[in-house]
Amino acid sequence: MTDLTLVIGDIEAARLVCDQLRTSGANLVHLLEPTDRELTNLTDQTWAAVAIVVRSDEHALRYALLVEHLQPGVRLVVTVFDRTLARRLAEVIPHCSVSSPADVSAPVIAAQCMGQADLWVGAHQRVSESGKALRIDPAPPSRVRGLLATVRRWLIPHWYGGREGMVVTGLVGLLGIVVLDWCISVFTLHEPPIKALYAATRIVATVGPANVTEHTPQWYLALSAVMMLVAIGFTGTFVAGLVEWLVNANTAGLVGRRRVPDRDHVVISGLGQVGMRVSLLLRELGVDSVVLERRSDAPNLTLARALHVPVIVGDARDRSVLRRAGLPRARALAALGSADIDNIAVAVSASAVAANVPVVLRAGEDPVVSESQSLFRIGQVCDVSALSAAWVSAALAGPAPDLVLPRGDTLWAYAPEGAWSSIPHPSRCTCTPTPDRTST
Repeated sequence: MTDLTLVIGDIEAARLVCDQLRTSGANLVHLLEPTDRELTNLTDQTWAAVAIVVRSDEHALRYALLVEHLQPGVRLVVTVFDRTLARRLAEVIPHCSVSSPADVSAPVIAAQCMGQADLWVGAHQRVSESGKALRIDPAPPSRVRGLLATVRRWLIPHWYGGREGMVVTGLVGLLGIVVLDWCISVFTLHEPPIKALYAATRIVATVGPANVTEHTPQWYLALSAVMMLVAIGFTGTFVAGLVEWLVNANTAGLVGRRRVPDRDHVVISGLGQVGMRVSLLLRELGVDSVVLERRSDAPNLTLARALHVPVIVGDARDRSVLRRAGLPRARALAALGSADIDNIAVAVSASAVAANVPVVLRAGEDPVVSESQSLFRIGQVCDVSALSAAWVSAALAGPAPDLVLPRGDTLWAYAPEGAWSSIPHPSRCTCTPTPDRTST
């Protein structure tokens, strides 16, 4: 009897793996949500390989350890989102190949955002096409571009909007009043610079100009009264923005690495694992990005702060949030939420704000994207589930591939030794649970 290949999982990627293996003629058993007893009942056969493609990292770890216990040394391919857990699993089970849909799809999404149709970008390498041959080229660093980007991060050349805009508006307004009054005192009233600075700060503090005498020009007193009234408004704006900044989720900075980019950046919708990996990969490639996340309690917000990833808390379907993220000046929008229908809504809103900005959509869990794509052009679609399934299938057949690339209706897996393998685009299997919850 041919050795058994076991697929565990009920998500879309697992069903695509089932279809790919079944098409290739493998002796396959697909368990949707197996219990320990169901796995134990299959130990009377020799397992050639086991693919664990589930949504929860905890369930993936549990299944992997159970499979290793039941048949030690069996070839294991597991998808795990958390990188720390993936490293630990690879250490505990050395013959286990571990990756995640985020790591597999991030190079393709990054390349689409950068407008490179035939160039897929990895963290430390580029795969380019020359005729029919594909080769690995190192990604040359650009010191000049990196220096300019660093300088721009410490400037505030554009309107932020939201609480950041309130803080910046109030602060710039108050500084403008100080500078204006200081210039008038020094160059018109011929006051000493230090004394003029003292008088300017009194204006901002709304306590009036210093040393008012009968020789003080009436126009200066009138102008000082106007500036004090304006300073009250700027002070209120600054304090209100600062209080909201301190009380609410603070994930985007005014300056520095967490500052919202001003131009030529990528706007990413969704701070899930895919959105986080794409943002970090774009940073490695010298491209700025800002992430939009609707939930103020999203699990990855703390990690985003630690990694200095700029995040705006707001619904990406809201046009004001997209403008706040600088979408009209961006190079692309990546809608990477976990729900395909939400990604379509974000793409539609983006087309109303900046119709000329390219859109990349994450898809693979719902046929609604392909159906909508057939009606009107909503952007480039990246099928994360199909890429993940191709990676798992290639890892089951040989060494785990470094990259999986879409080429029309075919997927290509690049192996560590430099060989390419073609994988047909899979279909969704129709496996359903039997009374013992096993589908074959």
